[in-house]
Amino acid sequence: MNNEHFETRCIHGDLAVALRDEKRAISFPIYQTASFSHIQTGHNESGFDYSRESNPTRQRLEEIVSSLEGAVGTTAFSSGMAAVSACFELFSPGDHMICSEDLYGGVIRLHNLISVKNGIQIDYVDTTDLSAVLNAIRPETKAIYVETPGNPMMEITDLRAGARIAREHGLLLIVDNTFLSPYFQNPLELGADIVVHSGSKFLSGHNDTIAGFASAKDQAIADKIRLISKTTGGVLPPFDSWLVMRGIKTLPIRMEQQQKNAQKIARWLQEQKKVEKVIYPGLKDHPGYEVNAGQTRGAGSMISFRVDCADTALRMLQKVKIVTFAESLGGTESLLTYPALQTHPDVPAETREHLGITDTLLRLSVGIENADDIISDLKQALE
Repeated sequence: MNNEHFETRCIHGDLAVALRDEKRAISFPIYQTASFSHIQTGHNESGFDYSRESNPTRQRLEEIVSSLEGAVGTTAFSSGMAAVSACFELFSPGDHMICSEDLYGGVIRLHNLISVKNGIQIDYVDTTDLSAVLNAIRPETKAIYVETPGNPMMEITDLRAGARIAREHGLLLIVDNTFLSPYFQNPLELGADIVVHSGSKFLSGHNDTIAGFASAKDQAIADKIRLISKTTGGVLPPFDSWLVMRGIKTLPIRMEQQQKNAQKIARWLQEQKKVEKVIYPGLKDHPGYEVNAGQTRGAGSMISFRVDCADTALRMLQKVKIVTFAESLGGTESLLTYPALQTHPDVPAETREHLGITDTLLRLSVGIENADDIISDLKQALE
């Protein structure tokens, strides 16, 4: 990590790198170009050739994310799924992975449609149970893939313990840090090897662009991921890079306000007769509360809750006004999502039932609106 505080690095990234920019533009330029000219054969003064390989705007964003995550290198992708896909390309046919069962549905779809076809074997386990992780390890196991807090059931995995298991067995630990962002959690500091983000969410923070990141602790791994991105081409365009860079400038302020709102809303939801269960890592009755508190600087602003029946869930989705019925999360606007039909429809029904992703489960991404206004909207939608 750099010496500057997190808030400062959100604005400037690695200050030593920023100060080497001769032009010192306050808003970093958008290099909207496909190619860069050469002065002579074998020599390019700018250090850039073709924007699929590298681009100054994207490179600046990657440097900032590396600074926030404490990574030696970060690659920015056209989506979070492109970043995850690149990480899976590190493995070969016959390799085995252990994955959290509480996982974004798109990753499960990637596993089932692409990774399995490519000969990668996958076991989904409850990674909150370390014995289950240990029991799933085989000679051909190469990695543990964890999302914590999980999506959408907010399961909390002990990353320090997971890292110890990974080291003892020579495995990579890959962590999806989307829900908490580097503001609240730094998996690399806890022993992870790779951190992935859907940058569309909290990092961008304005529901206006799609992006993904893979940050690595080891230079060799970082170089492999970058080579994969260059080869497969799913890189983040310059303008989108600029949008995410701009969003990161307010990341600390947004995260603090969203968490403050979420804590108030979670407590209010617990008091509602039609709400049967509130799942939020910031509540002391959450089974992962202590683990989360010990490895993060906050609980974030994602809340899942179960209502009394499917009709109540559907009515809430139809009646909310300030809160928006939409897929995604992490933006300034509060969004209400129906996981069974929106984020996890491609997950087999029996798996959804096992995980608790039923027709009564709702997921709330709390925005920066006034918390009392959000509560009033949820109240009228519940009536």
